Amino acid sequence: MTTPGLVISAPASGTGKTTVTLGLLAAFRAQGVAVQPFKCGPDYIDPAFHSAAAGRASLNLDSFAMAPDRLLSLTATGAALILAEGAMGLYDGAALAPKGEAARLPPPPVGEGWGGGATGRTAGQPSPTPAPGESRPAGPFGTGAAAEIAALTGWPVLLVLDASGQAQSTGAVARGFDGFRPGVRVAGVILNRVASPRHEAMLRAGLAEAGIACLGALPRRPDLALPERHLGLVQAQETGDLPARLAALAALVAAHCDLDAIRAAARPGPAPGPLRPLPPPGGRIALARDAAFSFTYPHLLADWRAAGAEVLPFSPLADEGPDPTATVCWLPGGYPELHAGRLAAATRFLGGLRAFAATRPVHGECGGYMVLGQGLTDAAGTAHAMAGLLGLETSYAARRLHLGYRRAALAAPMPGFPTGTALLGHEFHYSAILAQPDLPLAAVTDAAGAPVAETGSRRGHVTGSFFHLIGSA
Repeated sequence: MTTPGLVISAPASGTGKTTVTLGLLAAFRAQGVAVQPFKCGPDYIDPAFHSAAAGRASLNLDSFAMAPDRLLSLTATGAALILAEGAMGLYDGAALAPKGEAARLPPPPVGEGWGGGATGRTAGQPSPTPAPGESRPAGPFGTGAAAEIAALTGWPVLLVLDASGQAQSTGAVARGFDGFRPGVRVAGVILNRVASPRHEAMLRAGLAEAGIACLGALPRRPDLALPERHLGLVQAQETGDLPARLAALAALVAAHCDLDAIRAAARPGPAPGPLRPLPPPGGRIALARDAAFSFTYPHLLADWRAAGAEVLPFSPLADEGPDPTATVCWLPGGYPELHAGRLAAATRFLGGLRAFAATRPVHGECGGYMVLGQGLTDAAGTAHAMAGLLGLETSYAARRLHLGYRRAALAAPMPGFPTGTALLGHEFHYSAILAQPDLPLAAVTDAAGAPVAETGSRRGHVTGSFFHLIGSA
């Protein structure tokens, strides 16, 4: 029997999914339940909060960038309960290919249909070929929507509804989400931001009329909101009062939700197949890891270690260079723009990185890519010299949002992957690109197949990209 699970989702962002998820994780943990958290989609901030609440590392499940068997392999955790938080709205995902353009997209791999199972098909069964002119996702596996995870795994949905400004109409909203797509079932609702007992009674009446179970009703508690900044929540490691906040959320959820009914609503998913890990970038990996370089997907680290690679963390903010015995250096994403002055002054780090790159591969993702570049201008307009191993120049003085799934066909090798490999990932940053003069690392397109200008760069042993690697096509 596989672990029973639930997908925690909502009609839209900003409804309180993360608050509810953290409260449930902490409340079940307080009961002694081994609860495994997941995040649906390419989010690297929420999982750190999940991990703090559950006491177990949270993993990402991404139906755009992970093949179904790869995704299901991550659900074999040995926990007693799985809670998977969705992103945005339940059915929100990457853009579909416009009608009339589906023919120009490559077909899905044999045995791996697009849509992630959200059409009600059996997990792992190929999706039907779209009719002529029919829209379909540009991703080889799906759109990244939480509904696809629910359909693939068979986990019911725990729908979080923001009750502000409505009453009985919540029943119609919940009923619509429950019947919108075959294979996706709403097990019940948690009402958030309830104004009063009278308001709660009206909300519950609407849900009862719709035949949808109300499994909790949380009162308005703005004092429990987590601090935010431009990429979302302030990181878990920077939230000094996080244990107290989690304890308060656990108490709130335990007092206003039916934990026994929520756990009983969870259902087991299909048995996972064998793991097909991504190859490590080298045998001994010097990995930058501190407040400036914090965004490394746990499944990548697990893959590297499963393949026998050794990960050797070092802290650029502590002015540490990469281990000289490493075979490759990897600089992940994070918040280098918040620490640009310290990084520019970290002479041992920069000198060690330059010496390493003279003989061995170095790769940077997003923030790591920026640090490999010539310079980074912070939000105050101050320019800081970076490693100069690539010609990239970026600026946060005039922010520009870059957001979305990415497909990258490598024009040259990068650590772990030969030329021509098709990689899948996502891009999320607010930097303006002032210069990107080096040879492109890859031909990069968005989820709908349109080319993007952020191709990454390569020079000598050094490569970098704005996209965060999740999987391969």
